[in-house]
Amino acid sequence: MKRYEKFADQIAQLIRSGMLAPGDKVPSVRHASRTYGVSPSTVFQAYYLLEDRGLISARPRSGYFVRELAQHPLAEQETSAQSARTTAVDVSELVFSVLDSLKDPHTVPFGSAFPSPELFPLPRLARSMAHALRDMPAHAVIADMTAGNPDLRRQIALRYMVSGVRLALEELVISNGALEALNLCLQCVTSPGDLVAIEAPAFYATLQVLERLQLQAVEIPVHPREGIDLATLADSLARLPVKACWFMSSLQNPLGASMSEEKKRALYELLQQHQVPLIEDDVYAELYYGSQPPKPVKSFDRDGLVMHCGSFSKSLAPGYRVGWVAGGRYAEQISRLKLMTTISPSVPAQAAIADYLQHGGYDRHLRKLRHALESQQDAMLASAARHFPPGTRVSRPSGGYFLWFEFPEAVDSLQLFQLALAQGISLAPGPIFSATRGFRNCARLNHGHPWTAQSERAMEVLGRILAAF
Repeated sequence: MKRYEKFADQIAQLIRSGMLAPGDKVPSVRHASRTYGVSPSTVFQAYYLLEDRGLISARPRSGYFVRELAQHPLAEQETSAQSARTTAVDVSELVFSVLDSLKDPHTVPFGSAFPSPELFPLPRLARSMAHALRDMPAHAVIADMTAGNPDLRRQIALRYMVSGVRLALEELVISNGALEALNLCLQCVTSPGDLVAIEAPAFYATLQVLERLQLQAVEIPVHPREGIDLATLADSLARLPVKACWFMSSLQNPLGASMSEEKKRALYELLQQHQVPLIEDDVYAELYYGSQPPKPVKSFDRDGLVMHCGSFSKSLAPGYRVGWVAGGRYAEQISRLKLMTTISPSVPAQAAIADYLQHGGYDRHLRKLRHALESQQDAMLASAARHFPPGTRVSRPSGGYFLWFEFPEAVDSLQLFQLALAQGISLAPGPIFSATRGFRNCARLNHGHPWTAQSERAMEVLGRILAAF
């Protein structure tokens, strides 16, 4: 065991024993270094490890503190495992019923797919749009429709470079949000009736796209912490004519699972061996809680097999509908298909985001956003521990704004959805995340909104409903 791991275990034992209580400040780096006789870098490494374990969290300019749920957490799920299977997809009506539940602004939005708009710098974005439009050359209104705003593409390419991915600008295609990018990618490499490997559970929009394109799903189980089951995927690729994979390798929706770099590399090598393209849905990439951003599978791509899709909808500007795809060998085909359908996302919206990325303090905003989401995750976990019945299990994502709950077997989350909605509470029931309508005793809850007394009351109401099953 390395020195920083031993020191981390010492601090973890103080937390578990109650010597350091939830909310207490852990020793400062300088004090810990002097008291325990270790270097400051060892203390930093230990605290980063404790952050990853969910025991402590950093507060800007204040130090590290014991997280509220560190002593008495709900258990994590062991696995979401189910056997890989091939199936047609028919979930849209179920999904639309959940989305309809969010139209009432008085409904507690635990079922929402977005964080609170209060967390986004919308006034600053408005100033960026005004500035960008004032300085935009007249010809750019037309010229930027095809390839996309050049300043925006450069800013996106720079962020890829920081994460270790070097891209030619020609590989980037700007889209109407990530969902259009994902649709275009899938259309480039499949035809009706083809098999597509997806996660189980999977983001419900994935299922709706497959349904619309008349594609069949091959569901691959996802471990709540480790991500895609590579052994099951390898078996499926060996047995079945899978035409493409659509996976979230980091902060997967709904589980929040993130694959390690080793597993991401192994995933790429497996797909490269079978020459099966990967559509990498990475819309939550900027919402990690730790000190280091997760590397995408795209960073291991040697021959353009990975189509990496991103968006500003979850991290900056949900209503602007600006996304992109780094299309690899498929970039030109994706671009042409886009011109045959929507032509271009909003040119003013692209210009506004480009201006904000250059001048608005995007990284400063992201640090505040990540801290807010992590604090709200703590609040929801603590509330669930107080109110939800024994036997409830929950995921522990290292980022994002979703928690995946597995309730006792007697719970039917579709009934739970209806009963909760009657009390003014929305949630996302497990079956909308499965082509086979599995995960019936599971639900996804959104903690992306500021935690209030109303949030706490809603969790208490959900606890009473769950206890009645």
